[in-house]
Amino acid sequence: MRRFRTVFVVLALAVLVVWFLIPPSGPSVLPGTVLVFDIGGRYVEAVEPSLLSRLLGDSRRPFVGLLSELRKAERDDRLAGVVLRIRQLDVGWGKAQEIRSAIQDLRAAGRRTLAYLEVEGLEANIEYYVATSAEVVHWAPASRAALAGLSAEYLFLGGLFEKLGVELEVERIGRYKTAADMFSGREMSPAHREMANSLLDSINRQFVDGIAGSRGLSPDFVRRAIDRAPATPEEMLSLGLIDGISHYDEVIEELGGGPVVFGDEYADVDPASLGFDPVAQFALVYGTGMVLTGKGSTTRSGQPVLASDTVSQALKDAAQDDRVSAIIFRIDSPGGSPLASDIVWRATQLARESRKPLIASVSDVAASGGYYVMAGADAIVAPAGSFTGSIGVFALRPAVGGLLEKLGIGTASLTRGAHADLMIVSEPLSPGTRARLRAEIESVYELFLQRVAAGRKLEPSRVDQLGQGRVWTGEQALESGLIDEIGGLRTAVLRAKAALNLPADSDVSLIPYPKARSLAEQIDEVLRGIAASAAPQLPLPRVIRNLQAWLATVPEGAPALIPPFFTEIR
Repeated sequence: MRRFRTVFVVLALAVLVVWFLIPPSGPSVLPGTVLVFDIGGRYVEAVEPSLLSRLLGDSRRPFVGLLSELRKAERDDRLAGVVLRIRQLDVGWGKAQEIRSAIQDLRAAGRRTLAYLEVEGLEANIEYYVATSAEVVHWAPASRAALAGLSAEYLFLGGLFEKLGVELEVERIGRYKTAADMFSGREMSPAHREMANSLLDSINRQFVDGIAGSRGLSPDFVRRAIDRAPATPEEMLSLGLIDGISHYDEVIEELGGGPVVFGDEYADVDPASLGFDPVAQFALVYGTGMVLTGKGSTTRSGQPVLASDTVSQALKDAAQDDRVSAIIFRIDSPGGSPLASDIVWRATQLARESRKPLIASVSDVAASGGYYVMAGADAIVAPAGSFTGSIGVFALRPAVGGLLEKLGIGTASLTRGAHADLMIVSEPLSPGTRARLRAEIESVYELFLQRVAAGRKLEPSRVDQLGQGRVWTGEQALESGLIDEIGGLRTAVLRAKAALNLPADSDVSLIPYPKARSLAEQIDEVLRGIAASAAPQLPLPRVIRNLQAWLATVPEGAPALIPPFFTEIR
């Protein structure tokens, strides 16, 4: 089996080398062409998924690629229309709203847009929400997915650890810093419930209002329709939630039945052939994944990380590049290490010394350490449905003496120094050492408050009121001054143009940072990652997959800037 795997990898690498070396030829786009975009799966805020990820069948695609192709279609008068073939989406509300905005911009440019839903499962909330931004919405006859309303689910593992004999010692700043509760508690605290309901109410209002506005319906009608949970295309049609029930070939005919070009082919169309003439270059610096110290862009399993040295160097390179006029700092991160967060924050301040506008753009989430790293930007732009804030800190320390006793494992510990027991995991902390840990996280929190107060021009006391670990939607964050404007990447670019006194309709190029890794570096990553990926992967439910990924990055016994890991609404 190992020999077969090695042969497969070598052959795959050979194919990819050829693919890299042979330039693609653009498609023939004739007048009356129907452009089809497949919108589904996962999108990543990065230059591109790693070679290892692609070899392992990772279907994630750069999100900016989708936005760029939709933007390009706005200018293409050869198109009779654009079909948005929507399948199951694994994105948050921030990305969903950016896709909606891009489709609405297509309509404003005069392109006919038709959303075609091919979904199955128990719900199609986010897919339908995206689809309603199109001029016409059709549903595949065999699709079955209820428009059942939004929900959020939280797990509490305190009882499990008690059964295992593990005592979890928690110190935190912020009554809403509930990530630790999910490990040490058995149920939702009042503060957690208050925050969770507030987030759900905000997203639900955006969800209902977005559908109502796009479909020409009242919000009350949409809420009543959701309560009926229509599951069949016929039910959706009878309620006026869609415009038709069609097969894919019938959808193409509705838009004229002309030649069809697919999105992956359309990507090879040269933007210059459509009149794209950039007057400036903006750096697009990515900060994606858990915030960690050191270098790198992905874990061995291909998950993106916001590594402090790598992202700091990217900001420095962008600031020093004379061809770059502005910096867009694109964040999709739930936070992580306080030290790494402060290193990246410092890099943003050094980059601002170049006098280039530095605009932070939130994707789905920029919370805790993800908010910290962008707090010093010239401006922060976030979608209304994104998650941000969570200004707080906690430390989680397991004492596993009970577990070791159950396993028949004896322990002995020796210390030198009043607080050396901090690193002994078999015993609970002494009162003095616990007080020392508390002082450490208070220090981290105070520094966090200072960074936000300086960047947002707020009093530290006001930041403390908005902090306490509380997560806010972008809509709520705008009201409190934690962000400057509602919008996505396009809005951030417009803000940078305004700072440079460039016309809003002028063209600019986005140059991604960190720079794409060379083919040799990606091949080396593949060879290092094969062993890590050899273990079979179980088809775990989403809630367990999120927990698994979160557990792998939580620092043990050290302060952490991480929001509740299940702040997810579907």
